[in-house]
Amino acid sequence: MKSNLRWIAAVGLVAVSAGLGAQQKWTVKQEWVAAHEAFLSSDVLHGRGSATRDEELAATYVASEFESYGLKTAPGMSGYLQSADVIAPELDGHATLKAGAADLAEGTDFVLLTSNGESASGPLVKVAISDLKTAHIEKGAAVLLTGAQDPGALFGALRELRHAGASMILAEETPALSQVQVMLGGKTRVSVRLADAPARPSASIILLHSNAMAKLAATDGTAMSLTVHALPQEKPRQTFNAIGYLPGSDPNAGTILLSAHLDHLGIGRPVNGDAIYNGANDDAAGTTAVLELAHALAAGPQLKRSVLFVCYGSEEMGELGSTYFGEHPPVPLKDLVTNLEFEMIGNQDPKMPKGVLLLTGWDRSNLGPTLKAHGALLGPDPYPEQHFFERSDNYALALRGVVAHTAAGWGTPPTYHQPDDDMAHLNIPFMTSAIQSLVEPLRWLADSDFKPAWNPGGMPKGR
Repeated sequence: MKSNLRWIAAVGLVAVSAGLGAQQKWTVKQEWVAAHEAFLSSDVLHGRGSATRDEELAATYVASEFESYGLKTAPGMSGYLQSADVIAPELDGHATLKAGAADLAEGTDFVLLTSNGESASGPLVKVAISDLKTAHIEKGAAVLLTGAQDPGALFGALRELRHAGASMILAEETPALSQVQVMLGGKTRVSVRLADAPARPSASIILLHSNAMAKLAATDGTAMSLTVHALPQEKPRQTFNAIGYLPGSDPNAGTILLSAHLDHLGIGRPVNGDAIYNGANDDAAGTTAVLELAHALAAGPQLKRSVLFVCYGSEEMGELGSTYFGEHPPVPLKDLVTNLEFEMIGNQDPKMPKGVLLLTGWDRSNLGPTLKAHGALLGPDPYPEQHFFERSDNYALALRGVVAHTAAGWGTPPTYHQPDDDMAHLNIPFMTSAIQSLVEPLRWLADSDFKPAWNPGGMPKGR
């Protein structure tokens, strides 16, 4: 009898051991992914506008999930939220532009795409986009950019013109450029800053309607002046980063940073009667990826390297959350082994192989190819002309030397910055499979001695 019991116990132990072994490969469940999305992209959160109470609610949800997975607070932090004051001017929407004797009005004659919240003036300089690299542009000039037909060309030119110190940048409206206003949520993107940061010069960007171009029969040197009106503000707003920490076994092995942004555009211009920009793909999807990777890695054995899970606030206002994190990191930036950002992973890009996420800046470092070799569904970004590498939260850290990239789904989906970026337009199975593919490669990275490195010429230089 006793021998039979011992045999049964032994069989039971083998079965339990076999069961544990089978469970070592973590499974990301679609219902978990859908549950995060259902809350984060719900109308109740009003689109999680940057530096709003709705953003704070989203950050609190993420923080509570981190705690429930067993993550610790990051070194030096007493909780899971990092907050920062934000100076965010609001305009009344009635800007005017004077060009010589011509008076132009916002809405009727032009769209004010971006503004630093202050009036600006300067002499007019006409520059063809094809001549931009050789053109002489004096600081403070109002540059009329010709030949910019699409957002990619415009965004590429902006870096050059801002570096030159232009006070304002004007371009004639085209069908493609008119979509830039849609990308910005249907309202002027006003430069904001962290309260502890000095105000930085920033050029206003103006999209001229065709009727305004006819009025603007101006020559080089014509005096240009833009007048804007900021609404009074009672106090600074706050933005919130949600941060969870998984301590590694080796304090000297470094830290991996997995990140996304949790804010979106909030309430904006109505489209078909809907004014809530839910941001289910942008970037509740990326936030969901960070949550489920935290869930998976925290449930396994302790890793050699520590892992920080961070969901930033106020990316849509100019990457303020990630900037603040970079200036107040809970671990020294020199200890960050790498950063993988997740942005809009909710849909398959038609230019990518089935099931594969694009990785921005693929050729800049060895991170993407190495993770792919270990099973991650990642591939090169097919849109280099869109400069996606420079347009997400990874860039602030990349400028500081951290090997930082963004993994994304469809680079420019039809729902981008539209009210119909909602849960009904997500591909939950694709999201789940993409997140699943990263669990074991990231577990390997956190347990290995491999340290991602920039390829020659791959590290970006300062702005």
